[in-house]
Amino acid sequence: MRIWDIPVEKLCRNHLLGEHRELHAMWVVITQNKKGYSKHPETIRWIGKLKAMYLRHDEQVKEMEHRGYNHQSPLEIKNATGKSKQDVFVDIPSIQIQILKQKECQCKV
Repeated sequence: MRIWDIPVEKLCRNHLLGEHRELHAMWVVITQNKKGYSKHPETIRWIGKLKAMYLRHDEQVKEMEHRGYNHQSPLEIKNATGKSKQDVFVDIPSIQIQILKQKECQCKV
């Protein structure tokens, strides 16, 4: 489970689409009080920051459409509550960049 804290345009296809899928999973866990992954550090850091998560999703959607992907899974804006900026990290962005570099994927980091 991971939502990266680097610009979405730097993510390769796999990491962009994977992040999008995981964001939706976390959104459901938080908004519907589901148990799965509710104790995961990546999920916990988004509690009280659904507005920030909603905005990250918007960034993902714009990038996906820019790349020619067909997005059909909007989030409900009524659930976009709390802080609009994520300021808690499992790994700080500079470490996230190192993690992506080690994966030797097509991310532009």
